[in-house]
Amino acid sequence: MRTNLFVCGVDEFGPADEATSLRFFPKYWSNILARWRRREGDADHDENWNRKISPLYHVDAIRAPLLIGQGKNDPRVTIANTDVMVAASRGAKHEVTYVVYSDEGHGFARPENQLDFYGRVEEFLAKHLGGRAEPWKKITGSTAELR
Repeated sequence: MRTNLFVCGVDEFGPADEATSLRFFPKYWSNILARWRRREGDADHDENWNRKISPLYHVDAIRAPLLIGQGKNDPRVTIANTDVMVAASRGAKHEVTYVVYSDEGHGFARPENQLDFYGRVEEFLAKHLGGRAEPWKKITGSTAELR
C-alpha cells in the first residue's frame, strides 16, 4: 500500500463508518438508500464489507493532515459519526482541524458558513500543497466552531 500518496485531506460531512451512515438515512430517503447500496454495497448488513470501506477502520493508514467540516444537525452523516473519526485520528496522533457548524445539516447551506469553510480549505491547501491563498478571516454570521 502506498502511504505517501496524499499530502493532506479535506472531508466535508463524510461518514467515518458507512454502516452507521446508512442506518441514519431519513425514512423518506428510501429510494436514495437503495441507490447507495447499489453503488457501495450493503455495508449496514455486511460488517466485513463495512470495515473494508469505512475510513474509521483505516485510521492507522492516514499519514496526512486532515481538515474536517461538519454540520451539527446532519441527519445522514451524524455529528457522532464524525466525532468518532476525529477522536480516532487524534488518538493516533494525526493532525486534525475539526470545524462544526451549529446550524447546518448535510451540506453547508448558509453563505456565511460556505465562505468560512471554503476560506479555511483554501488556506489549508495552500499550507500543505504550496501556492497562494487569501488568508482565512472570520466571517460575520458564520456559526463555525473549532473542536
